[in-house]
Amino acid sequence: MSVSPATLPPVLLHSEAELARAALATPLLSRAVRLARWAGPDTRVGAGGELVEAQLPAAAAELGLAADDPDAAAHASEAWRIAVDTGLVEVTDAEEEGGEGTVTQGEELALLSSGGPQDVLGLWLGALDTVYADATVPDMEGLLDVLEENGEVDFGELGWDPQAEADFLDGVLGNLYLLTVGDAAGGGGPVPLPALAASMIVPDDMGEPTDDVLEQVSDAMMKLDDQFRLFEPLGLVEYQPVDEALMAEIDDSDAAVAEPEPLDDEDVTRYGMVRLTPLGLYGIRARMLEAGVDAPAVGELADKGADVLLEGTSGFPQAAAQAEIEQWLARHQPLDAARELLAAARGGDEGAPLRRLRCQQALSLAGGEAEPALREVLDDPELGGLARVWLAEHGAADVPAPSEALVFWLTIDTLAAQLAAEGNSDELQGLVEGLAQQHSGFFATAWRVEHPATADVLEAMGRLHPDKKVAKEARKAAFKARSQQGL
Repeated sequence: MSVSPATLPPVLLHSEAELARAALATPLLSRAVRLARWAGPDTRVGAGGELVEAQLPAAAAELGLAADDPDAAAHASEAWRIAVDTGLVEVTDAEEEGGEGTVTQGEELALLSSGGPQDVLGLWLGALDTVYADATVPDMEGLLDVLEENGEVDFGELGWDPQAEADFLDGVLGNLYLLTVGDAAGGGGPVPLPALAASMIVPDDMGEPTDDVLEQVSDAMMKLDDQFRLFEPLGLVEYQPVDEALMAEIDDSDAAVAEPEPLDDEDVTRYGMVRLTPLGLYGIRARMLEAGVDAPAVGELADKGADVLLEGTSGFPQAAAQAEIEQWLARHQPLDAARELLAAARGGDEGAPLRRLRCQQALSLAGGEAEPALREVLDDPELGGLARVWLAEHGAADVPAPSEALVFWLTIDTLAAQLAAEGNSDELQGLVEGLAQQHSGFFATAWRVEHPATADVLEAMGRLHPDKKVAKEARKAAFKARSQQGL
């Protein structure tokens, strides 16, 4: 499985106990467990371990499915296959060719009562592998027409490339995962199916999609609609399917390749909406890790040193960074934690400003017990500014006023951190405009600040400030700073 970023944002997973409960409550796995407990010496299975047709009504009844439900047999057969594939039942082949096999309860079934959450999640991941394989097989209609004389399928004539199908599904779920963990608010809202399909097909540099590309997107949507319908009973996704009436419209016209009209929110939902569940996030991450993808999770730095924490969270979104820091602080005494964080925040390297910003974020959660550690660094040229800010915010007495040099150094350091964390964001632009407005002589002094990032920060201010005159001042100041630094 592959996704675009070299390193994904960290995911905030639910506890294994919560995930295990969710796994057992999914329709597909819960049915598989019920059938495994129902199975016995009288259960009749075919050569492939499947329930014989005559056994399906009893299995469906065990699952509480109505006798007149046209899908009851299919649901029972699907649940039985999961029970077999995950080891909830063991099938012994018939001794005679053409005979029926026998069934016993598998060792994995006992783990549901004697094992822990990891055992349950292991079973669920096994079920995910089975459904994943089902989701990538072609439409069976017309399969007999492409059987070769030796009984093998001519995949070329069928137009099916197994690896391409698997890669496509991996890419779609990888994109959905990235959209979910990259959501700064942590909400992971539903994604319109057309947008997800287009993310795999429409080139990034394409302006107006061609009719051919739009038709490919439409075909991909229909494929994904089938696949997400398979995944939903396993709890991987929450899925609102494509409106059946809309599918009929597409089949009866050339709407799939027509120029799309603007859609309101209600119209968009007709095309299908999907989101990964907390269990789905766990499952896709597990598959990514198995494939060698770097997919970090919040909490992995909780037992590491402060230097690793600050370095690691430097690239995290704000919400994920705070969650990681909270878990780290929970394992440390406030005063010791503050001293360790401050020591790790020192440095003149390129990543130091962002480390200090994360340090400030962590210290804001440390509480008043951390005050002695902050007072110890008041005279430190790199930490004295943030120490004064912390002490002032906590209402501490006898906080010495900062020198003008320290104020300017802290300003450059903060802007450098914001620039590293967010790039040329609207928030940073607002900060730049406010600074230039409040301090008319800011640039005349700022270029002299002895900070490794001074020139880069002033150059960014020149890029971001909308006023041409102010932007020019910033660029001049950046030039002076580079000259002073011998660059």
